[in-house]
Amino acid sequence: MLIERIVVSEFGTNCYLVAAAEGEEAAVIDPGANAREILQVIEQKKLKVNKIINTHGHCDHIGANREIKEQTGAQILIHRLGTPLLTDPVANLSRFFSSPVTSPPADILLEEGNVIEVSGLSLKVLFTPGHSPGGISLLVPGKAVFAGDTLFQGSIGRTDFPGASLELLLESIRQKLLILGEETVVYPGHGEITTVGQERRENPFLKER
Repeated sequence: MLIERIVVSEFGTNCYLVAAAEGEEAAVIDPGANAREILQVIEQKKLKVNKIINTHGHCDHIGANREIKEQTGAQILIHRLGTPLLTDPVANLSRFFSSPVTSPPADILLEEGNVIEVSGLSLKVLFTPGHSPGGISLLVPGKAVFAGDTLFQGSIGRTDFPGASLELLLESIRQKLLILGEETVVYPGHGEITTVGQERRENPFLKER
């Protein structure tokens, strides 16, 4: 499995390119900004990008959707509850943090349990709201999970945004992510890569209250 992490945007968003190998079909997860840089890596790895997957619709995760789609023809996938954020700069927070950001509308709406096929890899959609109402994580069974802004190394996603809920976020983490195998690699939306086991043991936000 090929996973390329590209840190983009003023918020240090982790954008990921995912494929079975170089030269294969690929998905871009959370292209938040820096479209030119992302496209350069796509070209270097000879990837054929046909999917843009947003773990949620905040501006720092969708900012390069438009240019990546225009250059590759890829479809945009997001949970159905995240669709309003793609086209509304107030809802996606860009009106408050930076220049207004909009994305083309979604081509495919995702739900819990959907499986996204990427060059022989299967990404299972886990509905993990709390940071954002339409938040999802993407599970490669037995190997890795792309957690968006649900779970970070030593932290969790912010819950002071409209539509966010600390209670719901913790429930999502405990019911969908912490049940995964200890060695499952967690690729977060910000910060460093971690594992489920490490976060179970060390994440201060997940200690029993």
